[in-house]
Amino acid sequence: MQIAGLVEGYREHIVAAHKQPLFLLLVGFISSFLFIRFSVRMIRARVRWWPGNITPGGLHIHHMVFGVGCLLVAGIGVFATNGGHPWIDWFGLLFGIGCGLVLDEFALILHLEDVYWSEAGRKSVDAVILGILLTALLLTGAVPLGLPGQTGTDGGHWGLVAVISVNALASVVALFKGKVWTGLLGIMVPGLSWIGAIRLARPSSPWARWWYAGRPRRRARAVRRERLLHARIDRARTWVFDLIAGAPDKVPAHHAATHRMAEAMAARATAHLDAARAARTPQAAPERGADQRRRTVQAGRPRSYAARGPRRRG
Repeated sequence: MQIAGLVEGYREHIVAAHKQPLFLLLVGFISSFLFIRFSVRMIRARVRWWPGNITPGGLHIHHMVFGVGCLLVAGIGVFATNGGHPWIDWFGLLFGIGCGLVLDEFALILHLEDVYWSEAGRKSVDAVILGILLTALLLTGAVPLGLPGQTGTDGGHWGLVAVISVNALASVVALFKGKVWTGLLGIMVPGLSWIGAIRLARPSSPWARWWYAGRPRRRARAVRRERLLHARIDRARTWVFDLIAGAPDKVPAHHAATHRMAEAMAARATAHLDAARAARTPQAAPERGADQRRRTVQAGRPRSYAARGPRRRG
């Protein structure tokens, strides 16, 4: 009976509401992200029975390349089929798969550096979770910036403009205050953006640099709140992200110590070449110099003198 109720609810709230493409997009999004995270963690753990990275000819092909391919095929396919059924459902699923693969390496695209297992790589998890939440809110009927239903009167039109403007301004203020999650989710849930716009800014945010520089008491309150409240939230967030995506490396790839170690390994690898070159140089240089001087002297002598050889005295 429960399965029958779920099927009936799906038909009523998803199929009848023309939300099946968006629902399949969300399914593909979540499924591809979970699968690729499971795959990379198996590769990181060096599990023998799990396939490794795709490296044809020594070139490491990141999974965002396949994600971009899925996005292109899905986008072009929707236009080519004019968004008709059942193609739009399949292309929605493919587009969601591409979103999961690309956003899982969002930090790599942002930094143009392989920071997947570093602390900076956590931006990829932020992007994926935010994308999933926004898609889920659209699926449940939420509209951006609290957009009300259509109205036919002029008063309703100006009221619509006012609601959109206020909500958009609150989201922008929350983002400038360093409350990224509150500001972005506030686009879909306006109350969140209002809370973020009213509360104190984070000490490292642009808003704090602009407005708290000459107000030491407010800045001290912001620092105290950051130390107490946000530190706990960040610890909980770190625990959840470690559970989902795995803990980052202790030393990131761009760390100075890593560069020094790489330089030392490269120096040891080329040490024998440098030694051989240094051994040849002291002997070869004088011989090359003497040979060059003989050629210069002979080139400056008259040909008849060089042919006859040195004159005899007496």
